[in-house]
Amino acid sequence: MPNVVIVGTQWGDEGKGKIVDILTRHADIIVRFQGGPNAGHTVVVGDKQTILHQIPSGILHPEKKCVVGNGVVINLETLLNEIEEVKSQGYFEDDNMLLISENAHLIMPYHIKIDVAREKKKGKDKIGTTGRGIGPAYEDKTARNGLRVIDLFNDDVFKRRLEANLKEKNFYLQNYFNEIAVSATDIIKRFSEYRTKIQKYVGNAAGFLHKSLAENKRIVFEGAQGTMLDVDHGTYPFVTSSNTVSAQASTGSGIGPKYLDSIAGIVKAYTTRVGSGPFPSEQDNETGKLLRDNGREYGATTGRPRRCGWLDLVTVNHSIQVNSITHLIITKLDVLSGFKTIKVCTGFKYSDSQVSGFPSDYSVLEGCTPVYDEVEGWDQDISSITSFDELPEAAKNYIKYIEDKTKTPVAMLSVGTRRSQLITIKELFEN
Repeated sequence: MPNVVIVGTQWGDEGKGKIVDILTRHADIIVRFQGGPNAGHTVVVGDKQTILHQIPSGILHPEKKCVVGNGVVINLETLLNEIEEVKSQGYFEDDNMLLISENAHLIMPYHIKIDVAREKKKGKDKIGTTGRGIGPAYEDKTARNGLRVIDLFNDDVFKRRLEANLKEKNFYLQNYFNEIAVSATDIIKRFSEYRTKIQKYVGNAAGFLHKSLAENKRIVFEGAQGTMLDVDHGTYPFVTSSNTVSAQASTGSGIGPKYLDSIAGIVKAYTTRVGSGPFPSEQDNETGKLLRDNGREYGATTGRPRRCGWLDLVTVNHSIQVNSITHLIITKLDVLSGFKTIKVCTGFKYSDSQVSGFPSDYSVLEGCTPVYDEVEGWDQDISSITSFDELPEAAKNYIKYIEDKTKTPVAMLSVGTRRSQLITIKELFEN
C-alpha cells in the first residue's frame, strides 16, 4: 500500500497541518518524525481552530493511530497539556490512538534555560529560536548525553544521567550566562509525575510500524518546519536543529526508505519566513504587509509576525532535489486574489552575476538579488472553488507555470483554511 511523506519546501508554515489532516482520511497511521514543540500545525474543523505542536495532526480523526517517532524531541509538560487540550475539544477519546517512541529524547528544563540565555547573550546576532530548548536537546542527543523517554522508567539510570548532566549544565549556566542553577531534586520530582501520566502512551514505535507495514497499513509521515530550516540543507546557521527533509522520515521513525512511496512537497503560493536569516524574495514593504494581513501570517507557536515575499522557485527547486519530491501541493492560493500581477523569483544574482543553484554560503545568499518573472493575477475570490477547471484562467496559468518551472506535478491546491477548501487534482494514495 502507498505511504506518503509530507515535507515543507520553504521555511516552514506552508500549511502542512491541514494537508496531513486531509490525507489522514485515507491513512491508517500518522507519524511525526522530527522536531519538537517549536513547530505548530494549525487545523481548522468547521469554525474551530486547533493548534498542534507535538501530536500528529491525525489525532483529530477517530480510529487513527498517531505515532511520535524517535526523531522528535519531547517536552513532557507541554505534551501533556496538549493532550488535555485536544481531549477537552472532544477529540482523542481513545488513549490507544497515540504511541510515543520510547527512544525519543526529552527536552529538559536546563535545555530551555540554555536556549533562552544564549539568544539573550547573542543580542542582535541571535538566530531567532523559539526559546523552547530544541537546539540544546538535539545537541545532547548527538553528544550522547541525552535523556530518552525510556530512561524515565529506570530511576537509577535517570538520576545518574541527570546528575552527571547538571554538573556541566549548571556550571555553564552560572559561570557563562550568570543564570541560576537547576535543581536535580525538583526535576526528579516533576518528571516522576510526568512518567505516571505518559506511561500508557509509550512503546516500541519502530516495531509497531514494521508490523503495520506487513499488514499493508497506509502511513502518512508528517514533518515539521521546512526544508530551508534543515540543519544540513537549509540556510545554515539560521536553521532548526534537526533534519527536516524526507530522508528523516526513515531515521526518525525506524523504517527503511523503501517504504516511502510518495513525497509531497508543500509550497505556499508565496513565501514566508520567521526569525533571522537571508530571504531574497522578501517584500519589506506594502506588498509584504498585504500578504501578511491577507494570509494571517503570524506564528502558530509564538505569534510572531512572519516575513513575507513572493514565491521563490530557486528555493522550491532546491527542496525538490534534496527531498526527491514526487508531487507538489500549493497552499494559500486564495491569498493572491486581488493582485493584478504576481512576481515569481526564478533566479538569483550576486555581484551582477547569475548564481547557479542555491548558495550554501549564507553571506552570499544575503547579498543575492532576486530575478523575477511577472505573471498575470486575478481578482476573483476562489475560496469556494472545488474544481481546478473552475479556477480563473490566470490562477490555472499560475499553477501550470509552477509545474513547468519545477518539472513537478501539482496534486492539490488549498484555497482556504477549512478542510472543504481544497482542490484535488491527483489522489496521492492511489496505487
